[in-house]
Amino acid sequence: MAGHSQFKNIMHRKGKQDGIRSKMFSKLAREITVAAKTGLPDPAMNAALRLAVQNAKAQSMPKDNIERAIKKASGADAETYDAIRYEGYGPGGVAVIVETLTDNRNRTASSVRSTFSKAGGALGETGSVSFSFDHVGEITYKASVGDADTVMEAAIEAGAEDVVSDEDGHTIYCAFEDMNEVSKALEAALGEAESVKAVWRPQNTIPVDEEKAQSLMKLIDTLEDDDDVQNVYSNFEVSDEVMAKLSA
Repeated sequence: MAGHSQFKNIMHRKGKQDGIRSKMFSKLAREITVAAKTGLPDPAMNAALRLAVQNAKAQSMPKDNIERAIKKASGADAETYDAIRYEGYGPGGVAVIVETLTDNRNRTASSVRSTFSKAGGALGETGSVSFSFDHVGEITYKASVGDADTVMEAAIEAGAEDVVSDEDGHTIYCAFEDMNEVSKALEAALGEAESVKAVWRPQNTIPVDEEKAQSLMKLIDTLEDDDDVQNVYSNFEVSDEVMAKLSA
């Protein structure tokens, strides 16, 4: 797995679970509220909301929090969030995509720009790095749903494009526009997925050394710490040796 997911694992291993969990819940709640505003406040009748709720449940978000986030969408004082994507380069010329949901564009732009700058990177125009990524659907399952062959067979039947299986679980990729249909077909074959979401998957990865990996890890950590930032994607990869050092 490239860049982003590896560094997420490091963050969790550093014992920051409680802070990360509470921040994660508030970000998931924001996604649920935004999804609920795009259609009916009923997951059965609103595909975007169903996915947002499913992903929140996969992260063990309490039912009360989920219901509160849905209700918030129909309240008179409901905030309006804009989805804005930022693109730029981190240390070593590594491409970084930052997805945000914000109620204050100026605050978010200023914060993201400053974070890139402090890390020795630079923000670019929209489209400056996303051309080297594919915007695809990503559906994840725990390893316990079956072996790699079983999952591969179900994925092919469902119309998916690629499967990556390892000891941590199975990650299935499909075309962005097929995400709903593929996830439904997989649910019929394998049960409910752990998560279903649109991601930016790098077409190629850039190997980085320990020093640059550390800087990139700090950049991504700081970006993910921002309340307005929902997701961060990058196209770097690190060797197992460097990973072992950074996660020690």
